Amino acid sequence: MAPNFKKMKMFSSHKRGMAPPGYIDTTIDEVADQDLEAGSFLSENQRNNTVDNNNHGDNPYLDEYRALVRFVDTYRDSNAEVGEENFSQQDQKRPWWAFWRGGKSGYARASLSDFETPSDWLNTDIRDGLSSMEVERRRKFTGWNELSTEKENMLLKFIGFFRGPVLYVMEVAVIIALGMQDWLDAGIIMGILLLNAVVGWYQEKQAADVVASLKGDIAMKARVVRDGQETEIKARELVPGDIIIIEEGHVVAGDARLICEYDNPSGQAQYQAELTAQDVTSPRQEKFEGGDEEGTPHIGHAIVAIDQSAITGESLAVEKYMTDTVYYTTGCKRGKAYGVVTAGAQASFVGKTASLVQGAKDSGHFKAIMDSIGTTLLVLVVFWILAAWVGGFYRNLHIVFPEESSNNLLTYALILLIIGVPVGLPVVTTTTLAVGAAYLAKEKAIVQKLTAIESLAGVDILCSDKTGTLTANQLSVREPFVMDGVDINWMMAVAALASSHNIKSLDPIDKITILTLKRYPKAKEMISEGWKTEKFTPFDPVSKRITAVCTHQGVRYTCAKGAPKAVLALTNCSEEQTALFKEKATEFARRGFRSLAVAVQEEDGPWEMLGMISLFDPPRSDTAQTIAEAQALGLSVKMLTGDAIAIAKETCRMLALGTKVYNSDKLLHSDMAGTAIHDLCERADGFAEVFPEHKYQVVEMLQQRGHLTAMTGDGVNDAPSLKKSDCGIAVEGATEAAQAAADIVFLAPGLSTIVSAIKISRQIFQRMKAYIQYRIALCLHLEIYLVTSMIIINETIRADLIVFLALFADLATIAVAYDTAHYEKRPVEWQLPKIWIISIVLGALLAMGTWVLRGTLWLTDGGVIQDYGSVQEILFLQVSLTENWLIFVTRGFETRPSWQLVGAIFGVDILASLFAGFGWFADGMGEPSSPASLSSKLSENGATDILTIVVVWVYSIACVIVIAIVYRTLTSMQSLNDLGRKKRSAQDTIVENILTHLSKVALEHERDDKGDRFYLAHKQVIEEEE
Repeated sequence: MAPNFKKMKMFSSHKRGMAPPGYIDTTIDEVADQDLEAGSFLSENQRNNTVDNNNHGDNPYLDEYRALVRFVDTYRDSNAEVGEENFSQQDQKRPWWAFWRGGKSGYARASLSDFETPSDWLNTDIRDGLSSMEVERRRKFTGWNELSTEKENMLLKFIGFFRGPVLYVMEVAVIIALGMQDWLDAGIIMGILLLNAVVGWYQEKQAADVVASLKGDIAMKARVVRDGQETEIKARELVPGDIIIIEEGHVVAGDARLICEYDNPSGQAQYQAELTAQDVTSPRQEKFEGGDEEGTPHIGHAIVAIDQSAITGESLAVEKYMTDTVYYTTGCKRGKAYGVVTAGAQASFVGKTASLVQGAKDSGHFKAIMDSIGTTLLVLVVFWILAAWVGGFYRNLHIVFPEESSNNLLTYALILLIIGVPVGLPVVTTTTLAVGAAYLAKEKAIVQKLTAIESLAGVDILCSDKTGTLTANQLSVREPFVMDGVDINWMMAVAALASSHNIKSLDPIDKITILTLKRYPKAKEMISEGWKTEKFTPFDPVSKRITAVCTHQGVRYTCAKGAPKAVLALTNCSEEQTALFKEKATEFARRGFRSLAVAVQEEDGPWEMLGMISLFDPPRSDTAQTIAEAQALGLSVKMLTGDAIAIAKETCRMLALGTKVYNSDKLLHSDMAGTAIHDLCERADGFAEVFPEHKYQVVEMLQQRGHLTAMTGDGVNDAPSLKKSDCGIAVEGATEAAQAAADIVFLAPGLSTIVSAIKISRQIFQRMKAYIQYRIALCLHLEIYLVTSMIIINETIRADLIVFLALFADLATIAVAYDTAHYEKRPVEWQLPKIWIISIVLGALLAMGTWVLRGTLWLTDGGVIQDYGSVQEILFLQVSLTENWLIFVTRGFETRPSWQLVGAIFGVDILASLFAGFGWFADGMGEPSSPASLSSKLSENGATDILTIVVVWVYSIACVIVIAIVYRTLTSMQSLNDLGRKKRSAQDTIVENILTHLSKVALEHERDDKGDRFYLAHKQVIEEEE
């Protein structure tokens, strides 16, 4: 047993009464004997007080305990918490060389989630609050009050563009070039690496800035006391110790301890006394005598009611008392109070939990695809290098010598490494995603992570909320139903009385109920005649009603408003009245109306049913058209709503969604087999009476069938299903917790914005797919041609020109991120087998085109050479032109290319023509092939005449036209179009049945004389009556 309140009273009374030193109260020992565990510390204290001392009346033991209390208050366990002192001390110890770390010089800052608020920070006065200077000082330790990840180090991000399998190969090529003292090639390759890094870093930063600027529009607000004044600030600006005002309808902006009611600012003294009683007089926090529950007893009445369902799963709001903690992101349902912030977002209960999820970085499907392509290309490069070296062995080529020649094994390896690995692949794809995120931001869609774009492009099922997404979220009151003998004005007045009156944050239903009084002037007069609300109980999902106790002229009225069935249960209506009431409720539901029953009780008399208000939330004007458009894109839309099934069916009928709408209980509490439940979920057009756990179940079942699922949500308790889905979508007005869990946050209402975002994401996907096909084909083109020419005629394009080919390819195609791509009419997938087949065919055709041109140069009249020319430069020009123009083929023919893409490619083509015209890096006539070209038109300085350049342009255009025809033929083949697509709607009957049965099994525990026993049992499900 712990010290009880009686003991505390005795102790405090003696202290106040100043008993004489020799006095010992024997009753204390009697009480102490009844509580041996507690000990007679009070009597012992009095005995100590009898000791005369030389401190002139001062008590040495009192000083001792004061020092002890001071020690308790100021002690910081270095192993248990990281407070202000530790943070400041660590902040001064960062090594000078660790420039990439956060914090001050040389300190790798401890995680903000580990920060423990010092106790003296929480002694803020509620009238004055913190000063601006103190806020800035504390922020240095705690950072900003937000869950977002720590700010990315720009230098580390830039260095990241030099990391990866593909880039490592190019860096090896730099080392080989430097080892061969080929300074030009080494410099150009380093330039290519640097160019890719700079462009990629800049494009990502620019796109991130656009998204960041929009994120400011969804920032949560908080009301605080600072510098002696109440003010509204962004929630991210809070620091521990801030005095915040928590009121109905607001989200708690940080973990906070309740101080007192807003209307009782003098309550801080009682709050301090309560803290002292909890922390000092009961150091072990044991059960007090007479307490109904373990822990510290509640004093007084509840100050606020908090909805913490997202944390605890409790459906009812939890009443909170003085000194209780309210948690970050929970919502206040009732009351208004002062609180002191005890922990910022990252150190809060929710923040620490979120950090566990964020700590595990998911590489994602997109990175896996890129790694797969990069690894395959690396394997191919090794194969081609081996083939070239084997051919070189038969020609007795040396590894390094002659140094000035391109015909040695090390130069062959260098050339194939440069052309076989697309250095721009990771940069261009990442840049395309980043620029795409900026496009989506302009459509009021904030992308939380870039890979979400790929997920959104592949989504084939969209599970959508009804209110605000499919409907306009503009409730209107239709014709009310009034019971016989009831004045409609009285019913509307009672409905208004049974509503929240916090006009700053009215619930939509309460708002429209109150505003409807404009149509009923007499009802408005009634509520203005001296009514007073004594008690207000907000809506909760268990009682399904709102109640308010009001008084008027000394008479107490209890007003109720809520679900028809719940309110009807309060009254004693006759059978006829009940039948009429239910019939009217059913009629309203069939017409798509939501019904609210209204009843009143005078004093302790019987409840009187007054009638029903019908509410209608009309579909958005563009929803039906948007759904048809979504279905044309291969997207199935399922409606998930908390409304009754009749309302849900009527809404689906109005939107042409189909009427296969089921009660959500069939998902969790059905006796159907697992496969049957999965079939039901897959074929349904919607579900009614949906709770958050149902949303999660829908997503899980659809994913088990192979579907990529997008889920919309706005509430705190939608967070699990948003995380679970392939693409979580936080709709307009979503809570911060929902936004944190979502992959994409929408700032504009309606389904049309989501469908528009899906189109844009498919365009982005098409750009990446076009570039990957193009880049693989380029690698194969030069690998096939160069290796065969090395083996057959002992000739290669000079390494100097090869590095420029690689540079030109990347320069031209970085602009692909801005191309006006088309979008597919079905959910997209990577289909790697299809990509590889098309790329191999295109690469082989390009190599054949180059071989045809090279063959003409053996003719004695020079073949394509009109006046004079160089083998090296003609090959360089033809390869450059055909490769650059290939992107126009792989991007498809549905849309015109953007001016950025055309301009970039045309500029590179002109540059390649200048190379050929002036013979740059051709090394004169070059090294003779075997057999050698004998034409007298070969120029000694490597230059090529303008007429020959025109002929090469015409020939290259002809090659690209042939390739385009072949590409169009390949893509029109249905069998190839479906190659590599995953089977969606795939069922595994055995697994589905097993999992469904397991979900209905519970582990039960029993304890008897023989000990503990555990056994499996079937879950008992209590279903509500319909």
